[in-house]
Amino acid sequence: MASISNSPAAFTGTSVPDLLRSSSNGVSGIPLKTLRKARFAVKRRDVTVAVKMRKVKKHEYPWPADLDPNVKGGVLTHLSHFKPLKEKQKPVTLDFEKPLVHLEKKIIDVRRMANETGLDFSDQIISLENKYQQALKELYTHLTPIQRVNIARHPNRPTFLDHVFSVTDKFVELHGDRAGYDDPAIVTGIGTIDGRRYMFMGQQKGRNTKENIHRNFGMPTPHGYRKALRMMYYADHHGFPIVTFIDTPGAYADLKSEELGQGEAIAHNLRTMFGLKVPIVSIVIGEGGSGGALAIGCANKLLMLENAVFYVASPEACAAILWKTAKASPKAAEKLRITAPELCKLQICDGIIPEPLGGAHANPAWTSQQIKAAINESMDELTAMDTEELLKHRMLKFRKLGGFQEGVPVDPKKKVNMKKKEQTVPRTSNAELEGEVEKLKQKILKAKDSSTKPPELALKDMIENLKKEVDHEYSEAIKAMGLKDRLEMLREEVSKVNSRDQLMNPVIMDKIEKLKHEFNQSLSAAPNYTNLKYKLDMLKEFSKAKSLSEAATLKQEVNKKFNEVMGRTEINEKLEALKVEVQNSGSSSFVDLDQGLKDKFLNMKKEIELEMINALKSLSLDVEVVKSNAKVLSERTSLSVFKNKVDNLNEEINKKIENVVNTSELKNMIESLKLEIAKAGKKPDIQSKSKIGALEQQIKQRLSEAISSSELKGKHEELKAEISEAIQSSAGTEGSLQKETKYEEPRLEINLGANRSFA
Repeated sequence: MASISNSPAAFTGTSVPDLLRSSSNGVSGIPLKTLRKARFAVKRRDVTVAVKMRKVKKHEYPWPADLDPNVKGGVLTHLSHFKPLKEKQKPVTLDFEKPLVHLEKKIIDVRRMANETGLDFSDQIISLENKYQQALKELYTHLTPIQRVNIARHPNRPTFLDHVFSVTDKFVELHGDRAGYDDPAIVTGIGTIDGRRYMFMGQQKGRNTKENIHRNFGMPTPHGYRKALRMMYYADHHGFPIVTFIDTPGAYADLKSEELGQGEAIAHNLRTMFGLKVPIVSIVIGEGGSGGALAIGCANKLLMLENAVFYVASPEACAAILWKTAKASPKAAEKLRITAPELCKLQICDGIIPEPLGGAHANPAWTSQQIKAAINESMDELTAMDTEELLKHRMLKFRKLGGFQEGVPVDPKKKVNMKKKEQTVPRTSNAELEGEVEKLKQKILKAKDSSTKPPELALKDMIENLKKEVDHEYSEAIKAMGLKDRLEMLREEVSKVNSRDQLMNPVIMDKIEKLKHEFNQSLSAAPNYTNLKYKLDMLKEFSKAKSLSEAATLKQEVNKKFNEVMGRTEINEKLEALKVEVQNSGSSSFVDLDQGLKDKFLNMKKEIELEMINALKSLSLDVEVVKSNAKVLSERTSLSVFKNKVDNLNEEINKKIENVVNTSELKNMIESLKLEIAKAGKKPDIQSKSKIGALEQQIKQRLSEAISSSELKGKHEELKAEISEAIQSSAGTEGSLQKETKYEEPRLEINLGANRSFA
């Protein structure tokens, strides 16, 4: 018979359920509470067994001891495990917000100083607060895509249940997928807004580490999606409109989830949502990642909070795939177009819900009210549709995504960001290149000897081939010098400026100049410098040959046109008649002719000039008549003494202009002018013309200010006075020197390009 080592005590006041009754160990009538605390031994056949009872934690029911019947959301909200946090969340400062923290700290310091000293610092505090608000507005109205991603992931950002309890009058959570599990990462329930009943469902993130672990960081398993599917069928059966809140980095991608059919669960949800006969509104309140977000996002209307993001792959994952490093995530976020404004342009998002400055976590209650207003507005529109119209509306929303038209030219602004097709340049060995060059040289020499037309087509092809070879050699040299990345970054910056039709930033101009200088300094050390120099020399030689060939061809064409004009019968008859009249007059020079003959001679000359101009214009040449005034030889002699003075003054002015031109400010303006002219092309629009005109005016003004100094003005006035005196003194002898006047014929000047002319 077993016995207890300590004397048994009489237990009074114990109820029947509290007594431990057992016939196997010989202990009878001992309360459970006493056994839990007591250490006892049972002796049987000289064997002692020691038992120590563990204190079990009492089950925590969601119902509080004192129920509040007037609690927001109704009495049933006491069933929810989601309670207000006992401790306030710690403030989290993002990297781009650090300048604001510095200002905020200043405001706190000034207020503390005012409290400690009792002095009035209200003006300084108001000034700092205004400065803080201005900086906050400036920052949050010019956010980059990666900054919006960071705000969407902010630890203190309001969650699905935060918003639901704020927007609903009553809400009760519904649990379980009826297949053995209740996934806490997806929360579903019925709630009312302004008397209208809705089915709410959404991904739920945690507000602290403990909650995040419980909620699996908002990443649902197949059980969560099946729970959402069950509630969709429930809402469809009872006619409840559905409101979904999306806030997940993606579906949970572990082995167990895949075994339980993660892909099948998401696909089932997608198919079912397109057939539901009730209105569906989806709201992205944080980040919407891939199929995990889309599984509850196939709605009639997709709304997004201002700083929310919606993507098929996170920027970090995209950067790791494309650029092999997660550090390129800012670039990936920009290229993916995942922000609310970008998605609205692509017609993926149907509306943007505003957030307060500083993000939704700065004022969660205000954000929730904006969400409530957006839900009411969207549901008013959707509930007015009948079932057939509602289903068609949902189908057309997704059918129009990714639409395009064939044969429509690409918008130049869009084309800037398109990836350029990589063209592989066929390489030519130096031996083959030398052989082709020798053949072409022989052809050119033969053409010269036989006075035939040089081989222009072959020359043009050789120059194009050499240009490609030189470009390739330059690219190889840039790679070898390690400047490729810097060059690519500069190209992107310049293309952005060009796409926005802005003037070139002086900072970018400095970067270009530094890179150019560094490249020129290091070029001679490049491994392919010898090949590059050889091909550059050949390119220069053939370009010169082409210019000479074009000039010779053009000269032949001009001479041909001149002979055609002078060979016309009517012109020859007029010339012969004029010749006879001059011979009959007996005059030996143009000065001795009478006024009538002079006029006839000049009219004939003008007629020939006009005929020649029309003939040259038919060759697509710009023709300009340059006239030279007759100069009196004696006047030239008298004014030659001032030549040195004029040259000295011109030299001083040129030096002054050169000094101004070499300043960084004017250099940047000239470079900007060149870029604007190049960008405008042959047919500039009104905006380009105004920009070019403004830049030219600014440059002229700077030069005018430089040469209008008092010293230069004084010298110019003195020299002007001396020259005018000399001219007046020589005016008396003008009549006697008329016969010594040299007559210079007018000539035609033909502009062939920027650096060539034919006279």
